[in-house]
Amino acid sequence: MGTDTPIVEIRNIFKSYRRSSEVLPVLEDISFDIREGEFLALMGPSGSGKSTLLNLIAGIDKADSGSIKVGGVEITELNETELASWRGSHVGFIFQFYNLIPVLTAKENVELPLILTGLSGKGRREHAEIALRMVGLEDRMQHYPGQLSGGQQQRVSIARAIVTDPTILVADEPTGDLDRVSAGDILGLMDRLVRELGKTVIMVTHDPRAASKADRIRHLDKGLMLDDAAP
Repeated sequence: MGTDTPIVEIRNIFKSYRRSSEVLPVLEDISFDIREGEFLALMGPSGSGKSTLLNLIAGIDKADSGSIKVGGVEITELNETELASWRGSHVGFIFQFYNLIPVLTAKENVELPLILTGLSGKGRREHAEIALRMVGLEDRMQHYPGQLSGGQQQRVSIARAIVTDPTILVADEPTGDLDRVSAGDILGLMDRLVRELGKTVIMVTHDPRAASKADRIRHLDKGLMLDDAAP
Protein backbone atom coordinates (compact mmCIF):
# COMPACT_ATOMS: atom_id res chain seq x y z
CA MET A 1 0.00 0.00 0.00
CA GLY A 2 2.96 2.33 0.41
CA THR A 3 3.70 4.95 3.02
CA ASP A 4 1.80 8.12 3.89
CA THR A 5 4.59 10.19 2.33
CA PRO A 6 3.67 11.58 -1.11
CA ILE A 7 6.29 10.91 -3.78
CA VAL A 8 4.23 12.75 -6.43
CA GLU A 9 2.34 15.97 -5.63
CA ILE A 10 0.08 17.34 -8.36
CA ARG A 11 -1.62 20.71 -7.90
CA ASN A 12 -4.05 22.56 -10.18
CA ILE A 13 -2.79 21.09 -13.45
CA PHE A 14 -4.30 22.38 -16.67
CA LYS A 15 -3.31 21.04 -20.09
CA SER A 16 -4.69 21.79 -23.54
CA TYR A 17 -3.66 21.26 -27.16
CA ARG A 18 -4.14 23.63 -30.05
CA ARG A 19 -5.65 22.48 -33.35
CA SER A 20 -5.57 25.32 -35.89
CA SER A 21 -7.34 28.17 -34.08
CA GLU A 22 -9.16 25.83 -31.70
CA VAL A 23 -7.94 25.14 -28.16
CA LEU A 24 -8.82 21.65 -26.92
CA PRO A 25 -8.76 21.24 -23.12
CA VAL A 26 -7.37 17.86 -22.05
CA LEU A 27 -6.89 18.19 -18.28
CA GLU A 28 -8.71 20.68 -16.05
CA ASP A 29 -7.62 21.57 -12.52
CA ILE A 30 -6.15 18.17 -11.55
CA SER A 31 -4.86 17.89 -7.97
CA PHE A 32 -3.90 14.73 -6.06
CA ASP A 33 -0.97 12.92 -4.43
CA ILE A 34 0.64 9.55 -5.08
CA ARG A 35 2.22 7.90 -2.06
CA GLU A 36 5.71 6.45 -2.03
CA GLY A 37 5.53 2.70 -2.63
CA GLU A 38 1.99 2.86 -4.01
CA PHE A 39 0.59 1.00 -7.02
CA LEU A 40 -1.82 3.47 -8.64
CA ALA A 41 -4.04 2.82 -11.66
CA LEU A 42 -5.33 5.64 -13.87
CA MET A 43 -8.47 4.69 -15.75
CA GLY A 44 -10.86 6.41 -18.11
CA PRO A 45 -12.35 6.22 -21.60
CA SER A 46 -10.32 7.05 -24.68
CA GLY A 47 -9.62 10.77 -24.74
CA SER A 48 -10.12 11.20 -20.99
CA GLY A 49 -6.60 12.55 -20.50
CA LYS A 50 -5.08 9.62 -18.59
CA SER A 51 -2.07 9.11 -20.88
CA THR A 52 -1.51 12.87 -21.02
CA LEU A 53 -1.46 12.97 -17.21
CA LEU A 54 1.02 10.08 -17.14
CA ASN A 55 3.27 11.92 -19.60
CA LEU A 56 3.16 15.06 -17.45
CA ILE A 57 4.14 13.10 -14.33
CA ALA A 58 6.99 11.47 -16.28
CA GLY A 59 8.27 14.79 -17.59
CA ILE A 60 7.63 13.87 -21.23
CA ASP A 61 5.13 16.69 -21.70
CA LYS A 62 4.60 20.05 -20.00
CA ALA A 63 1.44 21.44 -18.43
CA ASP A 64 -0.04 24.82 -19.34
CA SER A 65 -0.15 25.71 -15.66
CA GLY A 66 0.02 24.11 -12.23
CA SER A 67 2.64 22.26 -10.21
CA ILE A 68 4.03 18.71 -10.29
CA LYS A 69 6.61 17.63 -7.73
CA VAL A 70 8.26 14.22 -7.93
CA GLY A 71 10.51 13.29 -5.04
CA GLY A 72 10.49 16.94 -3.99
CA VAL A 73 11.63 18.20 -7.42
CA GLU A 74 9.36 20.76 -9.11
CA ILE A 75 9.57 19.30 -12.60
CA THR A 76 7.34 21.97 -14.16
CA GLU A 77 10.20 24.44 -13.62
CA LEU A 78 12.86 22.37 -15.44
CA ASN A 79 13.91 23.17 -18.98
CA GLU A 80 14.09 20.48 -21.67
CA THR A 81 17.74 19.63 -21.01
CA GLU A 82 17.16 19.41 -17.26
CA LEU A 83 14.03 17.32 -17.80
CA ALA A 84 15.90 14.83 -20.00
CA SER A 85 18.57 14.40 -17.34
CA TRP A 86 15.94 14.10 -14.60
CA ARG A 87 13.97 11.45 -16.52
CA GLY A 88 17.11 9.38 -17.04
CA SER A 89 17.68 9.12 -13.31
CA HIS A 90 14.19 9.17 -11.85
CA VAL A 91 11.67 7.59 -14.26
CA GLY A 92 11.40 4.02 -15.51
CA PHE A 93 9.15 3.55 -18.55
CA ILE A 94 7.08 0.44 -19.35
CA PHE A 95 5.29 0.61 -22.71
CA GLN A 96 2.46 -1.39 -24.28
CA PHE A 97 4.58 -2.46 -27.25
CA TYR A 98 7.86 -2.94 -25.32
CA ASN A 99 9.99 -0.52 -27.44
CA LEU A 100 12.93 -2.93 -27.53
CA ILE A 101 15.68 -2.58 -30.14
CA PRO A 102 15.50 -5.75 -32.28
CA VAL A 103 19.23 -5.95 -33.09
CA LEU A 104 20.23 -5.88 -29.41
CA THR A 105 20.06 -8.81 -27.00
CA ALA A 106 17.87 -8.69 -23.90
CA LYS A 107 20.90 -7.73 -21.80
CA GLU A 108 22.00 -5.04 -24.23
CA ASN A 109 18.49 -3.56 -24.27
CA VAL A 110 18.48 -3.39 -20.47
CA GLU A 111 21.93 -1.78 -20.45
CA LEU A 112 20.83 1.15 -22.63
CA PRO A 113 19.52 3.48 -19.86
CA LEU A 114 22.85 3.06 -18.04
CA ILE A 115 25.02 4.45 -20.84
CA LEU A 116 24.76 8.02 -19.56
CA THR A 117 25.26 7.13 -15.89
CA GLY A 118 29.04 6.95 -15.86
CA LEU A 119 29.09 3.25 -15.02
CA SER A 120 31.83 1.20 -16.65
CA GLY A 121 30.95 -1.36 -19.27
CA LYS A 122 31.40 -4.11 -16.69
CA GLY A 123 29.20 -2.23 -14.23
CA ARG A 124 26.45 -1.79 -16.82
CA ARG A 125 26.51 -5.50 -17.67
CA GLU A 126 26.35 -6.47 -14.00
CA HIS A 127 23.40 -4.16 -13.35
CA ALA A 128 21.58 -5.47 -16.43
CA GLU A 129 22.12 -9.08 -15.33
CA ILE A 130 20.74 -8.33 -11.85
CA ALA A 131 17.64 -6.64 -13.34
CA LEU A 132 17.01 -9.55 -15.72
CA ARG A 133 17.35 -12.06 -12.88
CA MET A 134 14.80 -10.04 -10.90
CA VAL A 135 12.24 -10.48 -13.69
CA GLY A 136 13.02 -14.17 -14.14
CA LEU A 137 14.95 -14.00 -17.42
CA GLU A 138 18.40 -15.12 -16.33
CA ASP A 139 18.26 -17.80 -19.04
CA ARG A 140 17.25 -15.38 -21.82
CA MET A 141 19.90 -12.66 -21.48
CA GLN A 142 21.52 -13.36 -24.86
CA HIS A 143 18.25 -13.76 -26.75
CA TYR A 144 17.06 -11.11 -29.20
CA PRO A 145 13.53 -9.67 -28.90
CA GLY A 146 12.35 -11.67 -31.92
CA GLN A 147 13.31 -14.86 -30.06
CA LEU A 148 11.14 -13.99 -27.06
CA SER A 149 7.40 -14.23 -26.43
CA GLY A 150 5.36 -11.09 -25.82
CA GLY A 151 5.37 -11.70 -22.08
CA GLN A 152 9.14 -12.21 -22.06
CA GLN A 153 9.67 -9.03 -24.07
CA GLN A 154 7.60 -7.11 -21.55
CA ARG A 155 9.75 -8.58 -18.77
CA VAL A 156 12.83 -7.24 -20.58
CA SER A 157 11.07 -3.87 -20.77
CA ILE A 158 10.44 -3.97 -17.01
CA ALA A 159 14.07 -4.91 -16.34
CA ARG A 160 15.13 -1.93 -18.45
CA ALA A 161 12.74 0.29 -16.47
CA ILE A 162 14.10 -0.72 -13.06
CA VAL A 163 17.82 -0.99 -13.89
CA THR A 164 18.53 2.65 -12.93
CA ASP A 165 16.61 2.29 -9.62
CA PRO A 166 14.20 5.11 -10.59
CA THR A 167 12.02 7.13 -8.23
CA ILE A 168 8.83 6.16 -10.10
CA LEU A 169 7.79 3.58 -12.67
CA VAL A 170 5.23 4.70 -15.27
CA ALA A 171 3.40 2.05 -17.26
CA ASP A 172 1.14 2.87 -20.23
CA GLU A 173 -1.19 -0.08 -20.94
CA PRO A 174 1.57 -2.57 -20.03
CA THR A 175 -0.68 -5.60 -20.58
CA GLY A 176 -2.57 -4.28 -23.61
CA ASP A 177 -0.67 -6.44 -26.12
CA LEU A 178 -0.58 -9.62 -24.03
CA ASP A 179 -2.79 -12.68 -23.65
CA ARG A 180 -4.55 -13.14 -20.34
CA VAL A 181 -1.98 -15.50 -18.80
CA SER A 182 1.01 -13.34 -19.79
CA ALA A 183 -0.84 -10.23 -18.60
CA GLY A 184 -1.40 -11.87 -15.22
CA ASP A 185 2.30 -12.71 -14.97
CA ILE A 186 3.32 -9.13 -15.77
CA LEU A 187 0.86 -7.68 -13.25
CA GLY A 188 2.16 -10.11 -10.64
CA LEU A 189 5.70 -8.97 -11.35
CA MET A 190 4.74 -5.29 -11.05
CA ASP A 191 2.99 -6.05 -7.77
CA ARG A 192 6.19 -7.70 -6.50
CA LEU A 193 8.20 -4.61 -7.39
CA VAL A 194 5.86 -2.60 -5.16
CA ARG A 195 5.60 -5.08 -2.26
CA GLU A 196 9.19 -6.34 -2.15
CA LEU A 197 11.21 -3.40 -3.47
CA GLY A 198 9.00 -0.50 -2.42
CA LYS A 199 8.70 0.84 -5.98
CA THR A 200 6.05 3.42 -6.86
CA VAL A 201 4.09 2.31 -9.95
CA ILE A 202 1.69 4.55 -11.90
CA MET A 203 -0.21 2.57 -14.52
CA VAL A 204 -2.62 3.70 -17.22
CA THR A 205 -5.03 0.94 -18.18
CA HIS A 206 -8.49 0.43 -19.64
CA ASP A 207 -8.66 -3.13 -18.26
CA PRO A 208 -10.55 -3.49 -14.95
CA ARG A 209 -8.70 -6.78 -14.27
CA ALA A 210 -5.37 -4.99 -14.49
CA ALA A 211 -6.59 -2.08 -12.39
CA SER A 212 -7.79 -4.49 -9.68
CA LYS A 213 -4.14 -5.27 -8.90
CA ALA A 214 -3.51 -1.65 -7.88
CA ASP A 215 -3.76 -0.22 -4.38
CA ARG A 216 -5.87 2.64 -5.65
CA ILE A 217 -7.71 3.65 -8.82
CA ARG A 218 -8.20 7.21 -10.04
CA HIS A 219 -10.71 7.75 -12.83
CA LEU A 220 -10.58 10.54 -15.39
CA ASP A 221 -13.43 11.58 -17.64
CA LYS A 222 -13.28 14.46 -20.13
CA GLY A 223 -10.22 15.88 -18.42
CA LEU A 224 -11.67 15.85 -14.93
CA MET A 225 -10.55 13.69 -12.01
CA LEU A 226 -13.41 11.78 -10.42
CA ASP A 227 -13.65 10.57 -6.83
CA ASP A 228 -10.95 8.31 -5.40
CA ALA A 229 -11.64 4.59 -5.65
CA ALA A 230 -10.33 1.34 -4.23
CA PRO A 231 -9.87 -1.62 -6.62
